[in-house]
Amino acid sequence: MKMIIKIDSKRIEIPNVRKVSELGKIRGLMFRRKEKSNALLFEFKKPSKMKIHSFFVFFDFIALWLDKDNNILEKRVVKPWTASVSPSVKYLKLLEVPLNVFYHSKIKEIFPNFPSGKRFK
Repeated sequence: MKMIIKIDSKRIEIPNVRKVSELGKIRGLMFRRKEKSNALLFEFKKPSKMKIHSFFVFFDFIALWLDKDNNILEKRVVKPWTASVSPSVKYLKLLEVPLNVFYHSKIKEIFPNFPSGKRFK
């Protein structure tokens, strides 16, 4: 599916988003290959400040914490093997976007000053 997220007054379309199941929430991007990974959407029934980790994720990814209207509340680059990433706000949705060639242009829209280079290869 594709997803429209909002940052400031911009609307950004993220293609190939896969909504994860309850079991998928446990796995996330773990044990996946960077170039074959889709963006993953985690939806929660109640606002949450649940922490995430990147154990067994072998590449950088973008974590976007969203409200019910897909407005970005907080965004962060998550490095591999990070023990705990904690948002400062409550959120209803989490979008994990791999730093790969497929999502390069979308990441540049979200983080305009994000450096290009080996992180996307």
